[in-house]
Amino acid sequence: MSAPSAERVGARAVLRRPYVPLVLTASQVGRLPLGASPLALLLFARESVSLVAAGALVAVFTAGMAVGAPVLARVVDRYRQPPVLYGSAAVSAAGYVIVSLAPGRPLVIGLGAALAGLGTPPLEACLRALWPALVPPNAVHAAYALDIALQEVIFVAGPLMTLAAVAIAGPAAGLYAAALFQLAGVIAFGCAPAVRRWRGTSVHRHWLGPLRERRLAVLITGVAFAGAAVGSIPVVLTGYAEAAGDRSLTGWLLAAQAGGALVGGLLYTRATPGGPRRLPLLATAFAAGWLPLLIAPGTAAMTALLVLSGVMLPPLLTAVFLTADRLAPPGTAVEAFAWIVTAFSVGSALGAAAAGPLTDAGIRTGFALAPLAALPAIAAMAATVHTRSRRRPKWSADPA
Repeated sequence: MSAPSAERVGARAVLRRPYVPLVLTASQVGRLPLGASPLALLLFARESVSLVAAGALVAVFTAGMAVGAPVLARVVDRYRQPPVLYGSAAVSAAGYVIVSLAPGRPLVIGLGAALAGLGTPPLEACLRALWPALVPPNAVHAAYALDIALQEVIFVAGPLMTLAAVAIAGPAAGLYAAALFQLAGVIAFGCAPAVRRWRGTSVHRHWLGPLRERRLAVLITGVAFAGAAVGSIPVVLTGYAEAAGDRSLTGWLLAAQAGGALVGGLLYTRATPGGPRRLPLLATAFAAGWLPLLIAPGTAAMTALLVLSGVMLPPLLTAVFLTADRLAPPGTAVEAFAWIVTAFSVGSALGAAAAGPLTDAGIRTGFALAPLAALPAIAAMAATVHTRSRRRPKWSADPA
C-alpha cells in the first residue's frame, strides 16, 4: 500500500481544489428539481385532477428520469458534457412549461411530465465522472462521500423551495422554479473550465454499454434493493405520523434521517479509501441501521433512530460508485453512474409501492420491509466483490 493512498483526506481538502466549489454548488442547484419536482407536480395537478391522477403524474415523471438518465449519459460518454446537459435541460424546461399551461388536461400534463423527466440532465453522473480529474487519486473517495452527503440537502431544500414558490405565486410557480433552478445550475456547471475540458473516451462500445460487465449488473441490482429499503421509509413514516395524530411529523422525521445521512457522509470523507472488500461490510451496516426502527418507539426516540438509520447510506453509495468506476468498461463511466442512479430511483419507487399495503397491516410490518430489502443488497455486494475479476482493479488502497 502506498503512502498517498493511506492519507486521510477530508472535505476541506476536496473543497480547496480548483473548480470544486463551483461544480459542486452548480450541481447542487441544478439537481434541486430532484427534491422539488415531485411535490411541484403533485400540487399543480391536484388543483384540477384527482389524487390518483396526480400520483400517476409523478410516477410518469419518475419513469421518464429512469429511462432518460442512461441514454443521456451514454451520449455524454461518447462526446462531451455541456452540449448534452444544455440540450436536456431545455427539453426538461419545455416539459415543465407544457404542464403549467394545461391545467385540467391529464394527457397533456402527462406528456409534459414525461418530457420533464426524460430531459432531466444527468448532473449527478457527470459530476462523479469528473472527480478523478478534479482531485488527487487519494481524495476521490472523499469527493464522492462529500457529494453524496450534500445531496441530502436537495431533498430538504427542494420541497421547501416548492412550497415557498407556490405560496408566493400559485401552483404553477413551483414548476417554473424547478425549471429555472435546473437551467441555472446546468449553465453554471457547463461553463466550468473543468467540465468544458472533459472528453469521453474514444473506444469501441458494446451495445449493452457498462452492463456487459456482469459484476456491474449485479452491483446495480443490489443498489435497486438498497433503494427499495430507503424508498419504503417515507410511506411507513406517514403511517407512523398518522397513528401519532400529526401527519406533519413525517417531514420532520424524514429531515432527521437526511441529517443523519449528511453527518455520515461528512464523517466518511475522513476515512481511508479502503478497498472493494469493504462494500459488503458497509451494506451489512446499512441493513443493520433499519432494525431498531421495528421498535416503533415514541417520537423523540424515533427521531434519534432515524438519524442513526441514515448514517450509513452515504458510505455505502461512496463504495458503490468507487466499485462502479473500477468495473465499468473504458468509456462508459458516466453511463455506469447513471444506471446506479436509475436503479436506486426505481428501487425506491417499488419500495414505496410495497410499503403501502404492509403499513396498512401494521407500522412494525411496514418498517420490516427496509431490513428485508437490504438483505439481497448485501448478497449482491458480496457477489460483486468475491467474483474473480478479469480486469485490473483501479483501487490503489488497502484491500481491507
